[in-house]
Amino acid sequence: MNSKTIKTRIKVKDNLINVIRINNTDYISLTDLARYKNNDNPGDVIIKWMSNKSSFDFYSLWEELFNENFKLAESREFKNDSATQSFTMSPSRWIHLTNAIGFISKRGKYDGGTFAHPDIALEFASWIDPAFKLYLIKEFERLKYNENNHNEVEWSVRRMLTKTNYRIHTNSIKENIVSKLTEKQKQYVYADEADVINVALFGQTAKEWKNSNPNLKGNIRDNADILHLVVLSNLEVLNASMIENKIKQSERMEKLNETARKEMSILSNDKNILGIQKIEKNKKLI
Repeated sequence: MNSKTIKTRIKVKDNLINVIRINNTDYISLTDLARYKNNDNPGDVIIKWMSNKSSFDFYSLWEELFNENFKLAESREFKNDSATQSFTMSPSRWIHLTNAIGFISKRGKYDGGTFAHPDIALEFASWIDPAFKLYLIKEFERLKYNENNHNEVEWSVRRMLTKTNYRIHTNSIKENIVSKLTEKQKQYVYADEADVINVALFGQTAKEWKNSNPNLKGNIRDNADILHLVVLSNLEVLNASMIENKIKQSERMEKLNETARKEMSILSNDKNILGIQKIEKNKKLI
């Protein structure tokens, strides 16, 4: 069975912790967590925890509750031994003999190690240091929030863009929001096609914007709001079409500017645009 794996990292008390997602299920690196306690031999820390009776009771019960293919008979054999001081358990042994899914053992110099479901990883972190667990919870929740927020923005943008052309073709111009081109701008030949669109939409080239905003990071497009970015996307398509039809640049410039003013007017109060702007504003407050 093919599985889709997504990798990311979180920072917990200056420690980088790898997190992987396999088929929509998250796993946190126990190896990275264990380095907080023993940087040289994290594997020994994991084995020591797994060989503890209370730990065994926790992760074996977790498998009983969430793993329909868990080999319960084998687990119960281990349970009888878990109270003895000689009992030893490792991730690979547990996975191999019980068909466990709460742990994943990966090979690899840079992204290998032992990973565990967040329920188990948090229990492990608590055993290492209760305070460390709280930091882990905080950063993991931040990761999930950012992922959910990103997905919400993406979904909203896709949904809104499906409605954009309809709005553009069925609404009339209420007012001019983008300034009309000056005669000088109409006559000037821009070597960079990106600047043709920049002038049509923003009224200035990328260089002119940078000179006016020396303290801002990125370029004119990096600092544009969602409304301008939506219109920008439409202008790029329109400009490409006009280039294919061999329309000279001065004529394209006027057409792009006219289109930009029309679309900005139509979409400035669009509820989908306003909704995305609200999401973006909330995101910056995190």
